[in-house]
Amino acid sequence: MDEPSMPNSSAGAPQTTPPTGPPTPPIPLAELLAREELGLRRIAGPADADLLWVHTSEMADPYPYLLGGELLLSAGVLLTDPDHYVGRLVEAGAAALGFGVRPVHETVPRALIEACDRYGLPLLEVPPETPFTTIARAVWRLMAEARHRELRRVTRAQQALATAAARPDPVPAVLHQLATQLGGRSVLLTARGQEVHAAGRRPDPEAAGALTRLARVVARERPGSPSSATDTHGGTHLSAYALGGGEGLVLALATRQRESGDHTVAGIAVVLLSLLAAPHQGADAAGRSAALVRMLLGASPAEVAPLLGPTGPWTVIHARRTDGAPADTLTAGALGASLGTALVDAERGAGEAVRVLLGPGPEADRIAARPTPRPGWTLGASAPTAVTALAAADAVAARALAHARATRAPLTVDAPTGGLAALVPPEQAAAHARALLAPLTAPLADTLRCWLSLHGSWDRTAVALGVHRNTVRQRIGRCGELLAVDLGDMDVRTELWFALRQT
Repeated sequence: MDEPSMPNSSAGAPQTTPPTGPPTPPIPLAELLAREELGLRRIAGPADADLLWVHTSEMADPYPYLLGGELLLSAGVLLTDPDHYVGRLVEAGAAALGFGVRPVHETVPRALIEACDRYGLPLLEVPPETPFTTIARAVWRLMAEARHRELRRVTRAQQALATAAARPDPVPAVLHQLATQLGGRSVLLTARGQEVHAAGRRPDPEAAGALTRLARVVARERPGSPSSATDTHGGTHLSAYALGGGEGLVLALATRQRESGDHTVAGIAVVLLSLLAAPHQGADAAGRSAALVRMLLGASPAEVAPLLGPTGPWTVIHARRTDGAPADTLTAGALGASLGTALVDAERGAGEAVRVLLGPGPEADRIAARPTPRPGWTLGASAPTAVTALAAADAVAARALAHARATRAPLTVDAPTGGLAALVPPEQAAAHARALLAPLTAPLADTLRCWLSLHGSWDRTAVALGVHRNTVRQRIGRCGELLAVDLGDMDVRTELWFALRQT
């Protein structure tokens, strides 16, 4: 299922980008200037600017080392040509320049002030008593506060969308709530641009037409269509997201502003609408979709288990491409189709595994009972489990994938074992494991578990965990110290392995 990406857009052709994590909101320059303890004073350039980070440089031309959006701090050690210097900063996308006076310059050079006014770059005078590190800390603190505010906003929006999804008319309710949260228009369109449901203030006719054209860009009528696209028409931000389900439905948005967390809110709506808008759902399927929606939005498995019905079991599979390339939406969707499910989480970030959830169904039941390797993929699978144990099954699948990659096996299934372990009551085994492993932190326990599963191989454990082999040695040595045991003793290893299997 596609999670939308929402890149910055400008007027012109629609743009698409790979999905990224939600960015930290930019910091208005005015908020930094309001910190009186810093003593900063704007002496040139506009008052409005958005800061994304802080960078200090005394190079004559820092252009190659700037990403854009920086507050660049400098004492002007190598400043010889202010006009060229400021021009290069603007070309690199710097947001503002902070110039520290003394000991290099007694005052801010007049030529630098004039250049900043000419190029429209905010120039701040930094007093001698304010270290650059103090300014950097202030910016990071403001960014952390902004991030916290944005996360709270997104959380409230998520809860509101979840409530809307539980209404008798969930699709219109979700669209209405989405339009309210983003302050704009939300529309559900067919692949041909026909309006199915809509909510919020209607944009002007030209913007509405541009939104319909943008929706056709992501409509799944041809192979290779992007999962999302954005554009700007006048002062209106336009976004379109393809919904899962293979019906060509598109969620289209038109808003007056675009906040950093809006793409996350839209992503939640895409998941909901993909489940809720699928046509021809019977009562049982609709109930199961509602249950999955609630689970995705934070409900406990025990709450949704009755809605999912008595059928089962459920299997979690983690997958990576064998060639090491990141999995895109199409390849991950093809994997899900080969496994008989549409429940695929393919866009978790660069370098992360694709997660597949196999639920009840003829094809899924057959595969869950006996998973088989898939060409081009390395798989780790949990044992079939009840819905109430999906969180534990997800962790098991992750460990199984790590083991498969380390051993170069196409598939590893972490199935439950009987034998001697079955002779110990689970409660007693878990209590013993907690007491035995209490001295270990979670990272140390994970490293020990992986190391034991790979028969004490430093190199394969390093590969599985994605760390250096020396890091593995240090962690295992620390485990031995904290547990006060000899990890070279097979009896000790056996007992620890039994305990780790209980956690």
